[in-house]
Amino acid sequence: MSAAANSLPQAAPGPDVLGLLLHSVSQPLTSLRCSLEMELENSEKSSFRETAKRRQETVVKALQQTENVIGMIQLMREYLDAENPGPEIGWAALSPILRRIVDDFESIAAVRGIELMIVGDASARLPMSEAHLRKGLQYLIASAIDAHAPGGEITLHLEENATETVLAIKGEEPQAGRREFLPEIPTLGKVRLAIASRVFEAAGESLAIGGRAGDYVLRIPRRASSLVR
Repeated sequence: MSAAANSLPQAAPGPDVLGLLLHSVSQPLTSLRCSLEMELENSEKSSFRETAKRRQETVVKALQQTENVIGMIQLMREYLDAENPGPEIGWAALSPILRRIVDDFESIAAVRGIELMIVGDASARLPMSEAHLRKGLQYLIASAIDAHAPGGEITLHLEENATETVLAIKGEEPQAGRREFLPEIPTLGKVRLAIASRVFEAAGESLAIGGRAGDYVLRIPRRASSLVR
């Protein structure tokens, strides 16, 4: 990694991540309330057939908004629990878990025309459970996909040196002058990045953001027990 990578700012998706989540929860709840109020107002003016059809549409929308609320509440819980590694603390191997997660995310990325690639390898282990490491990596990669416009590639570079292991996530531009990343990480991507940041920083790692939305650098210091045996 270049010297410039050392000066990357720490990942800081915003001073009030819970505020972002609460705002995101309020939107579907407001939409749900408006839909129900409109249904009550219109039901008195329509025929039975029209009312039944509209009620069915209202129920479908209500279920969708409810799922959105449940998802956001789950993210709140994940964010609050991110610094708690759980009772099964050990040394989780980075490279094999990362490769399994990339395999899992390939189909998700492909829907948006994005190709995920891993370059390099690493023998590092992190002081956390495999489940906790998996969570941090999943949210980190998901945030990168959130910030990436359709098309192009996201490459995950693994490098090791005498002092640290580095995982650099970077968007590639297959066409000259084409910008593959969005100007700003969407709200959901910010929340996912915040969860990943808390997971890694709680274990003593350093997560930084690159020069554009979706570029991340995870630094893992070399420890006496951090190599795969």
